[in-house]
Amino acid sequence: MLLVLRLLSPGLPVRRFAQRLTIVDLVLTLLGVLGLILHCASMFFSAVVASLPGTDGAISQINSMGTASMIWYLVPALLVLAGLRRQHWAALVLLAGSLLAVGGTMYNGTALATHLVTIFAAGVVIASIVFLLSMPPWRRAAGSPNIRTAGATG
Repeated sequence: MLLVLRLLSPGLPVRRFAQRLTIVDLVLTLLGVLGLILHCASMFFSAVVASLPGTDGAISQINSMGTASMIWYLVPALLVLAGLRRQHWAALVLLAGSLLAVGGTMYNGTALATHLVTIFAAGVVIASIVFLLSMPPWRRAAGSPNIRTAGATG
């Protein structure tokens, strides 16, 4: 839905708050999101993840719910935060809070339904920041000159 809204609304991303992602930001965010997906899928869909070669060790470490599992969660969460670090500070606070809620509900014995709600909320926050506040590296900012035609006379 956010992608459709972004494509159909000329006012998105909101120019006042929009920040361009660099290639490094994009890679960090993508790696972090993929790591979070791996962590979640290893816990809830381990048979699917096990079909990928070389994932047996990661699955057992993640499902152990010990220190290794926490590291498997913390590193991708920090990568997402690092990748989106240029975005509005309020969005980053919300993102950090939602990722902390996911980690907290995962490791303190909270009911599964509550943990799943925090996962959903974190997913919505990440998607909202990416689709509503960020610009890709290849998108030219409004009002900036086109590099090919800058300085051309005609």
